[in-house]
Amino acid sequence: MDLARTEVSHPGKQAGTARRSAARLGLMAVPVAFFAVFFAYPVAAIVARGLKVDGVWRLGRIGDVLAQSDVRHVLWFTTWQALASTALTLLIALPGAYVFARFDFPGKQVLRAVVTVPFVLPTVVVGTAFLALVGRGGLLDELWGVRLDTTVWAILLAHVFFNYAVVVRTVGGLWGQLDPRQEEAARMLGASRLRAWRQVTLPALAPAVAAAALMVFLFTFTSFGVVQILGGPTFSTLEVEIYRQTSQVFDLSTAAVLTLIQFAAVAAVLAVHAWTVRRRESALRLVDAATTARRPRGAGQWALLAGVLGVVVLLLVLPLAVLVQRSLGASGFGYYRALTREDGGTFLVPPIEAIGNSLQYAAAATAIAVVIGALAATALTRRDAGRFVRGFDALLMLPLGVSAVTVGFGFLIALDEPPLDLRSSWILVPLAQALVGVPFVVRTMLPVLRAVDGRLREAAAVLGASPWRVWREVDLPMVRRALLVAAGFAFAVSLGEFGATVFIARPDNPTLPVAVARLLGRPGEMNYGQAMALSTILMLVCAVALVVLERLRTDRSGEF
Repeated sequence: MDLARTEVSHPGKQAGTARRSAARLGLMAVPVAFFAVFFAYPVAAIVARGLKVDGVWRLGRIGDVLAQSDVRHVLWFTTWQALASTALTLLIALPGAYVFARFDFPGKQVLRAVVTVPFVLPTVVVGTAFLALVGRGGLLDELWGVRLDTTVWAILLAHVFFNYAVVVRTVGGLWGQLDPRQEEAARMLGASRLRAWRQVTLPALAPAVAAAALMVFLFTFTSFGVVQILGGPTFSTLEVEIYRQTSQVFDLSTAAVLTLIQFAAVAAVLAVHAWTVRRRESALRLVDAATTARRPRGAGQWALLAGVLGVVVLLLVLPLAVLVQRSLGASGFGYYRALTREDGGTFLVPPIEAIGNSLQYAAAATAIAVVIGALAATALTRRDAGRFVRGFDALLMLPLGVSAVTVGFGFLIALDEPPLDLRSSWILVPLAQALVGVPFVVRTMLPVLRAVDGRLREAAAVLGASPWRVWREVDLPMVRRALLVAAGFAFAVSLGEFGATVFIARPDNPTLPVAVARLLGRPGEMNYGQAMALSTILMLVCAVALVVLERLRTDRSGEF
């Protein structure tokens, strides 16, 4: 009887596996089509426009551009500041990762939210906050005559501010799940505290540290808003130079070459990052993070906790506090009241309308990102997927590193003919914002989907449930909260998208980041004050969204 059951079950199991594989490919069809039309096609169009003349590819232009001394200077500065920003971020943030992983103290969840606020802030707000702190007429300039706006230090500190949470949550998330008894056993065998950490804990943390470093390098290598505001005419990254060549010099050939260089660098970083993530998933046995945290003991641990709190206050809270103070100015809420008036210069509408525009665009972008991201995450659920599926996973991450400026300008060039003539459509902005939101949806939902017991899906399929019904009745109840968290992250990053939106947002419908950048680009105290006011509003909206996310999260291990 048992043998008969086995013989009957094999064909059913094989058929179920075949159906699930077919369903997985079907789920991938929509995200693949979305990225092909709204990412690959616009990028290819702008590259072709720059390197193709009369139907002939001018590949020799690549060597001509690389031979220019100013281009080599941009490449050098882009790489150097990314490496320096990554090293400085690791140096400052690793103690914080340890504190969040191993210590339990009052207000820990609130502090975690405070640490994460800078990451979801638009880069324009980060640049504006540091401009208010270290720029001409900023707090340090008024108190001690110190200005960092013309040095690279302002850019490096702003990048640490922005990426501190990447290290704390990625490394701290794994650190909190490592069994501390392994290090304690090494201590009992005579190893010193440093040697035990170096030979036991550090090798286990290496994949997470590498993954965090690669992500920080990726974000700083493609930095735009921070360098655009703080760098001035002296410092320029590849992204800023692509924007300058496209919108100011109108040299699409040079912009196309720089885009290809940045694309190659980003692809290499993402390939290494994918390898480190797979290594981390398969090499470690983890424990519940809640069982490893304890109250600090001894003067040394309390001093470490105090030091981390001091770094958070000085590096993360102070710039935002100065931003709020500058937005109030000497007249209280005068700059905020001025947002309701139309000046007829910078905008065709009162700046306050940028708030409503941004909320509407971000809501539409979130809906698109959640649908595309949920389909993609479901298709990627199996860990033993083939190379094609893993390549699809890497494709989803490309919008985080490929030039958003190129994507935005590519939208204008490529999506200008029926049936995709969208240049005058409002949906163009949410589509560009959704490209950035999809990776966050996938990275948030994928670990939860993979944690669902596959036997539940198999049982439902054996009972005759379709793949859609299996997902609706098995997966969805378990990942509903993760789906809400993913939607929140997509909303926050869509709200602050700047690189692509600066090209496609219409003057009568500006978004908040575009409005801030345009106000900062005009002289005058009133324009500066209004930029600070809009940045404060944008910061508060993002902070509220993040606090809601922290309350929704059930997994406190730390990763995004």
